[in-house]
Amino acid sequence: MRFPVTLDFGPFELSVHALLELAAYVVGFALLRREQRRHGDVIGEDARWTLNVAVIFGAVIGSKLVQWASDLDGLAQHAGEIGYWLGGKSIVGGLLGGTLAVEWAKRRHGITRRTGDALVLPLVVSIAVGRVGCFLSGLADHTYGVATSLPWGVDFGDGIARHPTQLYEIVFLGLLGMVLARRRTRAWPEGARFDVFLLAYFAFRLAIDFWKPYPRLPASIGLAATQWAALAGIVWRAAWLAHRARGVAEGVAR
Repeated sequence: MRFPVTLDFGPFELSVHALLELAAYVVGFALLRREQRRHGDVIGEDARWTLNVAVIFGAVIGSKLVQWASDLDGLAQHAGEIGYWLGGKSIVGGLLGGTLAVEWAKRRHGITRRTGDALVLPLVVSIAVGRVGCFLSGLADHTYGVATSLPWGVDFGDGIARHPTQLYEIVFLGLLGMVLARRRTRAWPEGARFDVFLLAYFAFRLAIDFWKPYPRLPASIGLAATQWAALAGIVWRAAWLAHRARGVAEGVAR
């Protein structure tokens, strides 16, 4: 296979990565609407719009902050190029920023219901679709792995066989999605499915990003910016869940 993969229409060339990224958003939104129709929405329309705005802003800000932290040298070299600063995004940062923003908005507006379960399937599928685009874009996307001698190593165009970490992530998401889908009929507490997805994805990225040639932050004990964000997400969500459990227990005791 020759990377990057493009679609040629005479003099015009279309990036498959861009096409699949767009498809990921469209498919994710369609699946979210289907989930809400099938299982209903646990909050009213006004509250839903409030949380939608919060998650969009939080995801954008978190995604860019982690992406910038991952590319400090590149930003310094292209300091005056707005297009460079606007390019690229971090899924880990988007998930962390979006979740933090939603929890802040819910607390501010007194929303106590858990609202993330409907997002699980759309997130699993849309991230997987997007990773197909990352794989097909080759070296340009900077999501490939380090060199490997394993037989499934992929040459993305520089003559070096590398871990296809994009495909590893797709396999992981497929397995996680099947586990969560099979458990759908069981009586999980509200919001538990989203918590499992979030913690599992952060843990996966904390591990798999050791196989990516990302720059390591100064004094970072060998962790890249995405790994620090994933680790922060795990610690924060675990503490958040523990605090919530204590609150529920105290409420029952009273």
